[in-house]
Amino acid sequence: MSEEKEVKCVIWDLDNTIWDGTLAESDDVRLKPGIVELIKTLDSRGILHSISSKNTHEETMEKLKQLGIEEYFLYPEINWNAKSIGVGNIQKNLNIGMDTIVFIDDQPFEREEVKAVHPEITCIDAAEYSSLPELKRFNPRFITHDSKRRRTMYLDDIKRKNEEDTFQGTPEAFLAQLNMRFVIHEAKEEDLKRAEELTVRTNQLNATGKTYDYEELNQFRLSDNYKLLVCELTDKYGSYGKIGLALIEIKEDCWHLRLLLMSCRVMSRGVGTVLMSHIMQETKKAGKKLQADFKTTKRNRMMYVSYKFSNFKEISSDEEGHILFENDLTMIQPFPPYIDVVIQ
Repeated sequence: MSEEKEVKCVIWDLDNTIWDGTLAESDDVRLKPGIVELIKTLDSRGILHSISSKNTHEETMEKLKQLGIEEYFLYPEINWNAKSIGVGNIQKNLNIGMDTIVFIDDQPFEREEVKAVHPEITCIDAAEYSSLPELKRFNPRFITHDSKRRRTMYLDDIKRKNEEDTFQGTPEAFLAQLNMRFVIHEAKEEDLKRAEELTVRTNQLNATGKTYDYEELNQFRLSDNYKLLVCELTDKYGSYGKIGLALIEIKEDCWHLRLLLMSCRVMSRGVGTVLMSHIMQETKKAGKKLQADFKTTKRNRMMYVSYKFSNFKEISSDEEGHILFENDLTMIQPFPPYIDVVIQ
């Protein structure tokens, strides 16, 4: 079993996996010993749960409700399609890497079918379920306020999506009525666990792919030569949590953006340029030029596009994909009118 990435989601089969028995044959299925406690334990660590099961959707959801565990499963795929299709749909809906997902099933055929289509996923025999909480990949270094609320934040996202799908009006009008508030402030000590978690978990929207631990981030926070910025987004449904991070080195002739990342959960909210625009405004006020590091990875193409869109020019690059950008700050995008930006 790979230990490269912390697990972000466990996708469960149901028959003879979460419960003993086959629901299509008998309604009298019994939950496996300790399974509810296990699901709750992983949920409290910020690990999400979902289902890919060959069953009748309505009957199965009713059984999960009777058993008191329906609320723990996001975007359940309960139908007669290949399990790999369900796994793919869940991964797209959660917008996480396939290499951060574990699929659990009692049938070797089903595990092999999923693995054949999604080679990056980890597949585990259902007989091994009780050992999950002890495994390294299921034990994040820190459990933050945001990680404890992760499932709730995804449930809020589902409500937003449902409203968006039925909203009559322009995308801008929909965003305007969400009452979004984007708060940017210099990191405090209590932000550092979440800041480390962001660097570890964010792949698609991390400009350098670098990770920093608590101690390194605290050194930057305490140094006069650096600014460590954290941002949080809220709307009428609640908080998205701490969703962005920037590390800026203050040099004599320029501000050097060493790290910029944004949670991919918020990109559809049109907030991607807010932190960047704030940094550009502050750099210009300081009378400096702005430089930024970028490192090409398999997943962060969108961040490259964001830099180019914000008028950054490449001034150097190497064969390993390291790029140094510079911005003359002649063009700074204003904050979107539908977001209340608060600088603390």
